[in-house]
Amino acid sequence: MSSLLSPFKPDAHDARAPNTLSVESMFQQIMTSLAKSSEEIAELRQECADLRLANTSLERQLRDSVLNGRVGTPQGFLTPTAPGSPQLRPKTPFLSPAAIPALATPPAVFAPSVLGDNRVSAAYQGDQIREIDGFYVVIPAGGAGTRLWPLSRENHPKFLLDLTLKGRSLIQATWDRLLPLTGQLRTAVVAGPSHVRSIHEQLPDLLPQNLFCEPGPKDSMAAIGLAAAVLAKRDPDAVIGSFAADHMIAGDDAFLSAVTEAVHVARQGYITTIGIAPSHPSTGFGYIRLGERLRIEGAPNARMVSSFKEKPDARTAAAYIATGSYRWNAGMFVVKATVLLENLRKYKPSLADGLVKIGEAWDDEGARERVLNDVWPSLEKIPIDNAVAEPAAQEGKVAVVPATFGWDDVGDFSSLADLLPADASQPRILGDSGLVLTEQVAGGIVVPGSGRLVAALGVDDLVIVDMPDTLMVTTRARSQEVKKLVAKAKSQGWKTLL
Repeated sequence: MSSLLSPFKPDAHDARAPNTLSVESMFQQIMTSLAKSSEEIAELRQECADLRLANTSLERQLRDSVLNGRVGTPQGFLTPTAPGSPQLRPKTPFLSPAAIPALATPPAVFAPSVLGDNRVSAAYQGDQIREIDGFYVVIPAGGAGTRLWPLSRENHPKFLLDLTLKGRSLIQATWDRLLPLTGQLRTAVVAGPSHVRSIHEQLPDLLPQNLFCEPGPKDSMAAIGLAAAVLAKRDPDAVIGSFAADHMIAGDDAFLSAVTEAVHVARQGYITTIGIAPSHPSTGFGYIRLGERLRIEGAPNARMVSSFKEKPDARTAAAYIATGSYRWNAGMFVVKATVLLENLRKYKPSLADGLVKIGEAWDDEGARERVLNDVWPSLEKIPIDNAVAEPAAQEGKVAVVPATFGWDDVGDFSSLADLLPADASQPRILGDSGLVLTEQVAGGIVVPGSGRLVAALGVDDLVIVDMPDTLMVTTRARSQEVKKLVAKAKSQGWKTLL
């Protein structure tokens, strides 16, 4: 029995045997544990990868169900889809030939503003002028659009691109859309120094005093707060509306009506946002939970904001949509300039003080440079949602106007593909279709930006971006992760391609 319980019996004459074998046994156990741990880690990594792909697949399936009519959605809530290809269209998304290397495709065919030669005059709806007295539009034009690399670059980001091949860039389309509400005198842009020249080229009617150049990127709170401080100094009663330069809108009438409602709400002292009716359970957007209805004249649809929600997973997003009480957070804010600064002073006092100091000196060019050099580097880098909107919502200071227009932030190549026309099951093409040759290829998007032929056989849902200096290939399911390639290219010394 003892031999069964103890199979090992060391030699009594070898005093080293027990210790030697014990060490060997311990070493073997350690190696076995390490091997097992490595296997478990590998399995966990694979499970995470499988879950990520499954989550993306679920989101796509739910989205396709909505878009194909299998899930009921009110009319007007769908993400905008571009019309069929016009007979005459640009051959490249770059409106300026200097924006890409010389080997790229020929320059675009330029299309004038949809507002024609009188684009700085007020637009009419029936017999009523849409222009809103005391309302100022602010267009933050920042970011490099890293998820659209290598199409979008640091010195030529996505808001300068024509991503629908209609002859107008995203910032030009934003200008055209908002100009009827404010006119030329009350439309401003906030941008970095590297984009000032391109913006002036694309927006020749933008007044020089209405282009606010921020010395360096400090996120949306500093950008919008800078405009608020300058405009509050110029007009203490100013109501400002912040609308990103790189978003796409379908349904201008519904958009302008929502903005008009938001101005009425803002004049009652609320920080007001515009909530987009979700067309699918997106995991790429934040969500707004609707609260009780407000009774404000001129704003029949306005509601309180119950809370802001961070970007959810696909199942949570689907649950949000099922309740009917959630809207996408598009980052559109309408508020009195002084009210925004007052709330900022409460939640981020040092940031507010710095911006007000800059605003006081802005219209004196000499003083502006001195104050910017002294103050701007020390300003906190934070989004407006975290700085003001979320804490103010907890105190009942934030309202939302639920809207019915189509909206997309064109955040990656997958969402861009949905905005381009294509035959059924065929890849979407951004550029000259004559440069793309496919056989047994379904879905995906191809950007033939180099001028050479792009050929693909038997591959589905690929993203192929062929530029003169860079070729990038991924799948639609992984298109949100393109920014990882940008980070890696930067770390490995490819900064000239960014």
